[in-house]
Amino acid sequence: MHRTINTISCMQTPREVAESYWAAECRRDLDAALAHYHEDALLIPPSGPSLRGHRDIATFYVEEMRDYPGLEVTITHEISDGVEAALEWEAVLIDHAGTRHPYRGVNVVRVRDGRFESVRAYFDPAAVEQGA
Repeated sequence: MHRTINTISCMQTPREVAESYWAAECRRDLDAALAHYHEDALLIPPSGPSLRGHRDIATFYVEEMRDYPGLEVTITHEISDGVEAALEWEAVLIDHAGTRHPYRGVNVVRVRDGRFESVRAYFDPAAVEQGA
């Protein structure tokens, strides 16, 4: 993981961090995805409690990665202001049967030193099951 953090620290813009993070998440590499967050980072999912720190944030990903071994993400629009950005995205989760579950949303992110300080995710979790 040391090498991942060194690579991450070279990124500066919220979009660069997000693109690298989503690449790790699409590989279903939990450790690499978490490396994009500061140890004390805040993740606010669309439902459920806010999550602080790697241990809590990991709980957001574990079931999704188990239930959906495939993921594709494309950033479709970006509004940036320095270390903050709103990134609109389209994603497809792919389950074990190969069924594609498209959905879309927006992440509002803040970065510090090339990693997420906070992420607020907006999407409809029910849309994943419905194949929005």
